[in-house]
Amino acid sequence: MSVLRSLICTALLGVTVNAWSASAVFAGGCFWCMEAAYQGVPGVTDVVSGFSGGTHPNPTYGGAHDGHYEVVQVDYDPAQISFAQLLDIYWANVDPFDGGGQFCDRGESYRPAVFVETQQERSLAESSLAVVRGMFPQQTIAAPILPRARFFPVEEYHQDYYLKNPVRYKYYRWGCGRQRRLDEVWEGTDIRARAEALAPASH
Repeated sequence: MSVLRSLICTALLGVTVNAWSASAVFAGGCFWCMEAAYQGVPGVTDVVSGFSGGTHPNPTYGGAHDGHYEVVQVDYDPAQISFAQLLDIYWANVDPFDGGGQFCDRGESYRPAVFVETQQERSLAESSLAVVRGMFPQQTIAAPILPRARFFPVEEYHQDYYLKNPVRYKYYRWGCGRQRRLDEVWEGTDIRARAEALAPASH
């Protein structure tokens, strides 16, 4: 929305319209789980599951999605939450050492990655990555920082899956060992503490 349009809407309707919304894209394995991690966080206005980073021109979950990552696009208000804070939530919800997938999900579409669009985002992502590397000096961090690419929303069935199918989602998350592994990696760390201060109760 343009600044002029925002001002007109504010004047005519008597409401505040945010003209400074931003978005970020993260790959952390199953997009159902990453969507749940960000949805409901104060300052986050929308979370959409999809694909990005690959070569197929029209990726779908049930069809071809060559080279694409499962990702979430997080729309947010920078006046309420920063990109750096979104990164804290990201790290606290991935296994940063696993470049072959995440948890029980294996294959290239489940690889972790942070996508950046601006130099400021790259600088923040690199600083955040350096912090994680410093926390685990004996480990290789397998989540790269990549240039942001076109985002393709996945089929509607997969949007808000954890809300539409709560029993199936919780069974999947438990069976996949996601929470157990996250606890092993992040329990007691500053990153988890900051993420939990921002995020709603764990889904």
